[in-house]
Amino acid sequence: MKEREIRVKIRRQDKPGDARRWEEFSIPYQKNLNVISCLMEIRCNPVTRQGRSTTPPAWEQNCLENVCGSCSMLINGRPMQACAALVDRLAQPIVLQPLTKFPLVRDLIVDRQRMFDLLRKVHAWIPIDGTHDLGPGPEISESERAQSYTFSQCMTCGCCMEACPQFGPGKDFVGPAPLAQIRLFNAHPTGRMNRRERLLPVMGRGGVTDCGNAQNCVTACPKDIPLLDAISEVNRQVSVQWFQDLFRP
Repeated sequence: MKEREIRVKIRRQDKPGDARRWEEFSIPYQKNLNVISCLMEIRCNPVTRQGRSTTPPAWEQNCLENVCGSCSMLINGRPMQACAALVDRLAQPIVLQPLTKFPLVRDLIVDRQRMFDLLRKVHAWIPIDGTHDLGPGPEISESERAQSYTFSQCMTCGCCMEACPQFGPGKDFVGPAPLAQIRLFNAHPTGRMNRRERLLPVMGRGGVTDCGNAQNCVTACPKDIPLLDAISEVNRQVSVQWFQDLFRP
């Protein structure tokens, strides 16, 4: 009886501008493997199914607990976390490709700097200098806390940005992840003081009104964050802010 195997097909590219190529590997089957486990096995013995020696594939990983967001890639055409993608639930060959909305670094590694720059653009933080004791934090209701916790689970993995047809090279849309962080920090009693700073960057070109309501982001989010609710709320806040600015003395 032939031993069961796992087939993995990886799109390789040594550096930006180099030619792309496909390489296919096989490893012995084991139960409960994830895609990261397969990549680590291939790295130990980088020989293709055709018997040709090659370089070990390059990818990013860190927590291996579906928390850090670093191992995002296209798995069978869908943006996913490689650490949470179980082999037993995937069709074979398992096809691995880098995300397409961010510049390629090598193989399955991309540069997600644009997403982090957009988070800075929308001031996705609460500015507390920490030089003096501010006393106890503001009290919030349990329902508000639960809602905020949902949005705070974003790990900037980029899956929602990859799935969004309005976000990408040559496009101005900020994307769903920064909009969700505006929703998170504008809901906080302290964060509300800087609400206008977060809304102004998304009130014009590339802002919240550029969302095409494709709703792909909700399907792609590995944390099931209600991104449509966030976008809708930010849209409402932008409208209110526009009227306030219109009549501002």
